[in-house]
Amino acid sequence: MQQCALGQLSRSGFYYVPKAESAENLALMRLIDEQYTRTPFYGVRKLTDWLRKHGWGINPKRVRRLMHALGLAAIYPKPRLSVPAPGHRIYPYRLRGLPITRPNQVWATDITYIRLRQGFIYLMAILDWHSRYVVSWDVSVSLDGTFCVAALDWALQRAQPEIFNSDQGAQFTSVAFTGRLEQHGILISMDGRGRALDNVFVERLWRTVKYEDIYLKDYADVAETVAGLRTYFTFYNHERSHQALGYRTPAEVYRAA
Repeated sequence: MQQCALGQLSRSGFYYVPKAESAENLALMRLIDEQYTRTPFYGVRKLTDWLRKHGWGINPKRVRRLMHALGLAAIYPKPRLSVPAPGHRIYPYRLRGLPITRPNQVWATDITYIRLRQGFIYLMAILDWHSRYVVSWDVSVSLDGTFCVAALDWALQRAQPEIFNSDQGAQFTSVAFTGRLEQHGILISMDGRGRALDNVFVERLWRTVKYEDIYLKDYADVAETVAGLRTYFTFYNHERSHQALGYRTPAEVYRAA
């Protein structure tokens, strides 16, 4: 479809409708997402306590299920934070102590939950570490990994990194995803287990996107979300200056090379 091609999005991510949750669960998921964005070190127990203090009679089992649906886990070192699919190869983390000095030296990726007025979808983005430039992104109603490969294909049509970093989730350890990287001779790096801060720049991107766009716009459906995110990422890349970049935009730094 031409619109999907122009928007650099997979057709599955654009068309499909997520499985419905109850209105109460959707309300809880919105609260959990907002509080987690403020305090990403909160796990199941702290979020359960926070919700109870705000009038919700909820148990940890339900909070755990909703956090799993959102793809959330508290940011602190612990075992089995991100579990790959059985048989998937895990690559070492290659960025510790590495000076990041130029665009396309390191790309990183992650997935986050995006709330809609009557449901939710998932957003995946590929970020250039040096410039904070969003090279590519895509959305999906499921975590099957197809949309991640689609976003990677779009990114590799534009440029190619020396190193590609991700977590150990099944979407990024799949043969389809790692095979694309290996075909291009790209060195693969993966966060250590329980080391969400190994990918801190993408974590900061999610916080920025949610506070500056998702929470303000309160999108109704997938099509509206895709259009809104397309506008926001254009603004983020080309207009929003970053203090860490000397008040230049990501596009200015990325294209300087």
